[in-house]
Amino acid sequence: MRRSLLAIVVVSLFFSIFSMTALASPAIQENQSSGTLSQKSIDRIYKEVRHELVTLPYYGVFDNLSYKVDPDGTVTLFGQVARPTLKSDAENSVKRIEGVEKVLNNIEVLPNSPLDDRIRREAYRAIYGNEVLNQYQMRAVPPIHIIVNNGRITLEGVVARQMEKQIAGMQANGVPGVFSVTNNLAVEEQDNKKK
Repeated sequence: MRRSLLAIVVVSLFFSIFSMTALASPAIQENQSSGTLSQKSIDRIYKEVRHELVTLPYYGVFDNLSYKVDPDGTVTLFGQVARPTLKSDAENSVKRIEGVEKVLNNIEVLPNSPLDDRIRREAYRAIYGNEVLNQYQMRAVPPIHIIVNNGRITLEGVVARQMEKQIAGMQANGVPGVFSVTNNLAVEEQDNKKK
């Protein structure tokens, strides 16, 4: 009696899970036959990829990750990382997202260099130690990313005001041993000029 009741429960549970799966993602199933995802599915994948990347355990201020999602379900990863394992971790986490058909991993692994490590530490202290910029240090993933490659610094990320972008660039330029600084920081500031 117990076995037959258990079998009925298991079979009905299996069919309910199967039918819920079929109903949960009709847009993905419908569009996969034509080879393209709906805009809603693409937007969902963008959000999930971002979430997966920023929550990687070793993703930090010395790494820069970006991506694009194509209508065929291909996700292309870009950027630079200081740890080789972060490149494979990023790819593996994105592969698990529903609707992602293929991952192209174009992430560059930065060279292992004691000089670059010293520049990273000093640039971090110079930028986040500045009284105007230290507010950004308190975030889970600080928005100013310091990418160091063979003595060259590239600043990536977002700051609130143009003045903060300029200060970050000046602080990075003041680090001894730096060959060049490229300041790619975006600015959120809105023009509040009176008309």
